[in-house]
Amino acid sequence: MRNKIVDAAEAVAIIRSGDTVASSGFVGVGTPDEIIKALERRFIQTGEPRDLALLFAAAPGDGGDRGLNRLAHPGLIRRLIGGHFGLVPKLARMAVDNDVEAYNLPLGCVSHLFREIAGRKAGLLSKVGLGTFVDPANGGGKLNQRTTEELVRLMEIDGEPWLFYKAFPINVAIIRGTTADHNGNISMEKEALTLDNLALATAAKNCKGFVIAQVERIAASGSLNPRHVRIPSVLIDCVVVARPENHVQTYATGYNGAFSGELRVPVDRNVPLPLDNRKIIARRCALELPMGGVVNLGIGMPEGVASVAAEEKLFDFVTLTAEPGIIGGIPQGGLDFGAAINAESIIDQNQMFDFYDGGGLDLACLGMAQVNASGDVNVSLFNGRLAGAGGFINISQNARELIFAGTFTTGGLKTAVVDGELRILSEGKSPKFIEKVDQITFSGRLAASNGQPVLYVTERCVFQLTPAGLELIEVAPGIDVERDILALMGFRPVIRSPKAMDAALFREALMQLDDRLLNRPLSERLVFDEKRNTLFLGLDGYRVHTSDDVEAIRHGVLEIFARVGHRFSAIINYDSSDIAPDMANDWFSMAAEVENACYDHVSRYTTSAFMRLKLGDALARRNVAPHIFETSADAHQFVVK
Repeated sequence: MRNKIVDAAEAVAIIRSGDTVASSGFVGVGTPDEIIKALERRFIQTGEPRDLALLFAAAPGDGGDRGLNRLAHPGLIRRLIGGHFGLVPKLARMAVDNDVEAYNLPLGCVSHLFREIAGRKAGLLSKVGLGTFVDPANGGGKLNQRTTEELVRLMEIDGEPWLFYKAFPINVAIIRGTTADHNGNISMEKEALTLDNLALATAAKNCKGFVIAQVERIAASGSLNPRHVRIPSVLIDCVVVARPENHVQTYATGYNGAFSGELRVPVDRNVPLPLDNRKIIARRCALELPMGGVVNLGIGMPEGVASVAAEEKLFDFVTLTAEPGIIGGIPQGGLDFGAAINAESIIDQNQMFDFYDGGGLDLACLGMAQVNASGDVNVSLFNGRLAGAGGFINISQNARELIFAGTFTTGGLKTAVVDGELRILSEGKSPKFIEKVDQITFSGRLAASNGQPVLYVTERCVFQLTPAGLELIEVAPGIDVERDILALMGFRPVIRSPKAMDAALFREALMQLDDRLLNRPLSERLVFDEKRNTLFLGLDGYRVHTSDDVEAIRHGVLEIFARVGHRFSAIINYDSSDIAPDMANDWFSMAAEVENACYDHVSRYTTSAFMRLKLGDALARRNVAPHIFETSADAHQFVVK
């Protein structure tokens, strides 16, 4: 078939009762509304097709009537398998009310499952989901009593637990691009994301199914640059040209060239957040931003961290990402969520989750709805509302460091900052820190056993995950611990010696985070633990541009050695350090000197592969054994051994 252009009614006529239909889309980005509307119209007019299994990674919808919400008709849907349900509430209600079979699987695992199905594999092996509601010990992702088939199994490989996500045939894939030629080659130049379109189309085609593509325009055959073709014609059965109202770039924006990479726009007109709960929480989270690191910010409260980072001029020192494939730029919120202004690159969603699942994130900041004493977090199903896990499980389980951000209570909470102190004007009706969470979306026990650093940040206090559970470590000025914190919790956290939250969080003035995070005083960079006989040397963000910068570290280490009176271990963080080429010889000579004089064991770490190579070569040439690692955990483990 050389001309694959058909109207929407003709395209959906190939869908049969009982088919498994998979749709692309992330909120409104890449959501094929023209085809979804035609499918709904066919069912209303004819009663066919019936009993479809509907498969989606993110929630292609707007929380109202657009996207897959249109398909929430009795009889049309038999089974739902989705990564996120927050913006398809009509489908979520069908799942909660036991009207259909329903599964919630991690968004990244659904994304990867498309790829496994495309390759005709048995399924997906992953550690993502262990200890959560997706673990077969906790329900296997099943959402109601009607759902009985086991799609997730626990397996042991070489003594380690793994989850196996079962593959199944996809009969119809509905995808979206920008331009198609008559042969069916698809480009995506005006789309804000590429998503899983290629994997999804390949999966359906290799299952002997059909692929329907929605586009906004047609080009002559052979006119598309082959490097711009994202889905080749051999995978496409038919192409539907959408009306403009059914092919917006996002549900909030008709088209923005800065979302698709057509152009870059100035971003120096950031409007600062008002000094309220959201800003206090965002500021406290921003204090943890790793300079030179890669970060994911979740939807909701964590979005404020991007605003604070912009206000404090930190975008040159941190790379923000978003799970559908955005690297760099400024990820957007609301119904623009998934898109980004001035992204550095846009990759496929499954590739982004390869990066996330492999530990590529230095820090993730996510929301929280319920938290228990063990540090378990629920964001997926609470108070009868199915939001779904989305990418939360992939991200939270695999980030090197993790922050959960949210108000301490919800439902009517009102506060004010008066003379640098936080005042509770009206307490929220619903507590978040409770005895038992409705569902485990993040396993605190698993994180604690793995040594993952986790903070829980609220407007009035900060908790830290420990092997003994949640520990209260910071309290806002003006807050009474017993009245404003403990009395509103369903459990008693560990309390040792909590300190006051940083006073700058509660002032209108800028926090000068660029200076704080990049130019910390030596007293904060050189920390000696007498019990462990270990020096923690934080060179993250340290600039070695003059001989004074070299001598400051030499003097600081030798001073500690003179005070202690014996050799000690050292763990050195080189993340985002900047060693000028003309100072490299002086710096590494100093590093070798103090190691030979002061250390008995030493390890260094940095996420930069280039810096690890540079360190290894420079130290080896000075007869120093270079024990250099990628993560703090690996560096600590080496010294402990």
